[in-house]
Amino acid sequence: MAADLKTIPLQPAGSSAFNPGPEHDTTTAKDNLVAGKPVIRLGDVSDPTLTFYPAAPGENSGAGVVVFPGGGYNILALDLEGSEVCEWLNSIGVNAALVKYRVPAAPGASRYSAPLIDAQHALAALRSHAGEWHIDAHRIGVIGFSAGGHLAAMVSNSDFRPDFTLLIYPAYLTAEGDLTVLAPELTVSADTPPTFLIQTEDDGVHVENSVVYYAALKKCKVPAEMHLFAAGGHGYGLRHTAEPVTQWPKLAEAWLRARGLLTSTRP
Repeated sequence: MAADLKTIPLQPAGSSAFNPGPEHDTTTAKDNLVAGKPVIRLGDVSDPTLTFYPAAPGENSGAGVVVFPGGGYNILALDLEGSEVCEWLNSIGVNAALVKYRVPAAPGASRYSAPLIDAQHALAALRSHAGEWHIDAHRIGVIGFSAGGHLAAMVSNSDFRPDFTLLIYPAYLTAEGDLTVLAPELTVSADTPPTFLIQTEDDGVHVENSVVYYAALKKCKVPAEMHLFAAGGHGYGLRHTAEPVTQWPKLAEAWLRARGLLTSTRP
């Protein structure tokens, strides 16, 4: 599959005002394994890109999903919550676009200001290439993990909003210091896309991130589906564990099918 991947820049090379150093994998021997395997923790990203993973021609549903890995807006879990997610999406007939967005933030800047610009450019790029890449421009969604979930929620409430949203153990959706209130930068409205949420009650970033966001969606009558599990922690991606939450991809696929997003109407 690697030979079929297309990577395009989301900003002119070297245009970032803040360049923390050469992009590199920050993982060390002391970092935790996930399902017995290491994780690529990409740091010092100053040149954002979009890498397109096409669904197989005979299996292409026409849907497309932009993928935002997590990493606390400090690094990107590039394989666990990025390339592995793209490969799963391809396996169910969905085209995927992995976003390598800028991290960490420049001194004095909000943690999400540059990533949000990158996310908006990524959605615009996927839509502009829809015909060329055999995607239905009206069935383009986003999926985000942890901080990437916050980024997916941010872009879902911006002028560049996608057609549907999946938030997997999202972080930062509640106000700082108050787990009962939605983060002020998230302006949920009736125009927010249909949303799917997954989280566990023992998630260290707090299950309230999903609960409060879901309540805001419900208040605005946005179609939403949320699954909460008792255990599973945080940062598991799609890797198999002994916890029931490890089955979340099947629930997500069922949600996509129920919404008619996996029915082939490709160009």
